[in-house]
Amino acid sequence: MNLDQRIDAFLEKGPYAVVGASQNREKYGNKVFRCYLQHDLKAYPINPSASEIEGHAAYASLADLPEQVDRISVITPPEVTEQVVTQAIEAGVKHIWMQPGAESPAAIQNAENHDLNVIAGGPCILVTLGYTESP
Repeated sequence: MNLDQRIDAFLEKGPYAVVGASQNREKYGNKVFRCYLQHDLKAYPINPSASEIEGHAAYASLADLPEQVDRISVITPPEVTEQVVTQAIEAGVKHIWMQPGAESPAAIQNAENHDLNVIAGGPCILVTLGYTESP
Protein backbone atom coordinates (compact mmCIF):
# COMPACT_ATOMS: atom_id res chain seq x y z
CA MET A 1 0.00 0.00 0.00
CA ASN A 2 1.12 3.52 -0.65
CA LEU A 3 0.97 6.21 2.07
CA ASP A 4 -2.51 7.47 1.13
CA GLN A 5 -3.88 3.92 1.20
CA ARG A 6 -2.27 3.28 4.60
CA ILE A 7 -3.83 6.49 5.96
CA ASP A 8 -7.24 5.60 4.50
CA ALA A 9 -7.05 2.16 6.12
CA PHE A 10 -6.10 3.74 9.44
CA LEU A 11 -8.99 6.19 9.35
CA GLU A 12 -11.52 3.62 8.10
CA LYS A 13 -13.04 2.97 11.53
CA GLY A 14 -12.44 3.41 15.23
CA PRO A 15 -12.17 3.36 18.08
CA TYR A 16 -8.68 4.80 18.38
CA ALA A 17 -6.17 5.25 21.18
CA VAL A 18 -3.68 8.07 21.60
CA VAL A 19 -0.56 6.72 23.27
CA GLY A 20 1.30 9.62 24.82
CA ALA A 21 -1.82 11.73 25.34
CA SER A 22 -1.05 14.69 27.58
CA GLN A 23 -2.97 16.87 30.01
CA ASN A 24 -0.90 19.83 28.78
CA ARG A 25 -2.87 21.52 25.99
CA GLU A 26 0.37 22.86 24.47
CA LYS A 27 1.75 19.37 23.82
CA TYR A 28 1.05 17.39 20.68
CA GLY A 29 -0.16 14.45 22.72
CA ASN A 30 -3.07 16.63 23.82
CA LYS A 31 -3.66 18.19 20.42
CA VAL A 32 -3.83 14.80 18.69
CA PHE A 33 -6.39 13.58 21.23
CA ARG A 34 -8.44 16.77 20.77
CA CYS A 35 -8.20 16.35 16.98
CA TYR A 36 -9.98 12.99 17.24
CA LEU A 37 -12.63 14.59 19.46
CA GLN A 38 -13.08 17.52 17.03
CA HIS A 39 -13.88 15.02 14.29
CA ASP A 40 -16.30 13.05 16.49
CA LEU A 41 -14.03 10.02 16.46
CA LYS A 42 -14.05 7.78 19.51
CA ALA A 43 -10.60 7.85 21.07
CA TYR A 44 -9.02 6.81 24.35
CA PRO A 45 -6.11 8.71 25.90
CA ILE A 46 -3.22 6.55 27.11
CA ASN A 47 -1.00 8.09 29.79
CA PRO A 48 0.17 6.13 32.85
CA SER A 49 0.51 9.37 34.85
CA ALA A 50 -2.97 10.80 34.24
CA SER A 51 -6.42 9.78 35.39
CA GLU A 52 -8.26 12.14 33.06
CA ILE A 53 -7.47 14.09 29.88
CA GLU A 54 -9.85 16.65 28.41
CA GLY A 55 -12.66 15.29 30.57
CA HIS A 56 -12.13 11.69 29.41
CA ALA A 57 -10.85 8.83 31.55
CA ALA A 58 -7.19 8.16 30.78
CA TYR A 59 -5.73 4.67 30.77
CA ALA A 60 -2.28 3.52 31.83
CA SER A 61 -1.77 1.18 28.87
CA LEU A 62 -3.44 -0.42 25.88
CA ALA A 63 -4.14 -3.49 28.01
CA ASP A 64 -6.26 -1.35 30.37
CA LEU A 65 -8.70 -0.11 27.71
CA PRO A 66 -12.38 -1.05 28.15
CA GLU A 67 -12.60 -2.36 24.57
CA GLN A 68 -10.40 -3.63 21.76
CA VAL A 69 -8.69 -0.85 19.82
CA ASP A 70 -7.17 -1.68 16.42
CA ARG A 71 -5.75 1.77 15.63
CA ILE A 72 -3.36 3.89 17.68
CA SER A 73 -1.60 7.20 17.28
CA VAL A 74 1.75 7.32 19.03
CA ILE A 75 3.24 10.56 20.37
CA THR A 76 6.12 9.34 22.51
CA PRO A 77 9.91 9.55 22.38
CA PRO A 78 11.35 6.99 19.91
CA GLU A 79 12.71 4.71 22.63
CA VAL A 80 9.25 4.60 24.24
CA THR A 81 7.65 4.00 20.84
CA GLU A 82 9.63 0.76 20.62
CA GLN A 83 7.97 -0.44 23.84
CA VAL A 84 4.57 0.81 22.63
CA VAL A 85 4.85 -1.26 19.44
CA THR A 86 5.56 -4.40 21.48
CA GLN A 87 2.52 -3.68 23.69
CA ALA A 88 0.41 -2.92 20.60
CA ILE A 89 1.29 -6.27 19.03
CA GLU A 90 0.33 -8.04 22.26
CA ALA A 91 -2.95 -6.06 22.41
CA GLY A 92 -3.94 -6.98 18.85
CA VAL A 93 -3.50 -3.51 17.33
CA LYS A 94 -3.44 -3.61 13.52
CA HIS A 95 -2.69 0.03 12.61
CA ILE A 96 -0.09 2.37 14.11
CA TRP A 97 0.41 6.01 13.18
CA MET A 98 3.72 7.22 14.58
CA GLN A 99 3.45 10.97 14.72
CA PRO A 100 6.50 12.98 13.57
CA GLY A 101 9.21 12.71 16.19
CA ALA A 102 7.92 9.42 17.62
CA GLU A 103 9.40 7.23 14.89
CA SER A 104 12.12 4.70 15.56
CA PRO A 105 13.60 2.44 12.88
CA ALA A 106 13.43 -0.50 15.31
CA ALA A 107 9.77 0.23 16.15
CA ILE A 108 8.85 0.52 12.47
CA GLN A 109 10.65 -2.74 11.64
CA ASN A 110 9.03 -4.59 14.54
CA ALA A 111 5.55 -3.40 13.51
CA GLU A 112 6.14 -4.30 9.86
CA ASN A 113 7.50 -7.72 10.85
CA HIS A 114 4.13 -8.34 12.52
CA ASP A 115 2.18 -7.17 9.44
CA LEU A 116 0.85 -4.00 11.04
CA ASN A 117 -0.17 -1.06 8.90
CA VAL A 118 2.48 1.50 9.85
CA ILE A 119 2.38 5.20 9.07
CA ALA A 120 5.73 6.79 9.88
CA GLY A 121 7.87 9.51 8.37
CA GLY A 122 4.78 11.04 6.85
CA PRO A 123 2.26 13.67 7.74
CA CYS A 124 0.92 14.40 11.19
CA ILE A 125 -2.69 13.41 11.80
CA LEU A 126 -3.36 17.05 12.75
CA VAL A 127 -2.64 18.03 9.16
CA THR A 128 -4.40 15.06 7.58
CA LEU A 129 -7.66 15.41 9.51
CA GLY A 130 -7.44 19.15 10.03
CA TYR A 131 -7.09 20.52 13.54
CA THR A 132 -8.33 23.79 14.97
CA GLU A 133 -6.92 25.15 18.20
CA SER A 134 -9.84 25.67 20.57
CA PRO A 135 -10.03 27.28 23.99
